[in-house]
Amino acid sequence: MPTSFLEIVELPDGRIALRRAEDEEALVVLDFSADAKAFLQGHHVEVAKAMLNVGVQMAGRLAEGDFEKEEGPRVLH
Repeated sequence: MPTSFLEIVELPDGRIALRRAEDEEALVVLDFSADAKAFLQGHHVEVAKAMLNVGVQMAGRLAEGDFEKEEGPRVLH
């Protein structure tokens, strides 16, 4: 992915998106359920920012080759 500024925005439908600052197309979209939003007591935007921040950091590490590819089945937690 070319280097560009990324922004986190709340879309009109309430989803949270990560996109390039100069582009309207979302790279990643997070969609919290009504139950999750209620549980987070209105702090779902802050949680989304944290999730996307860690994801961008991980993508950077992967691009730099800091991780070895795992063999066999993967368990996602």
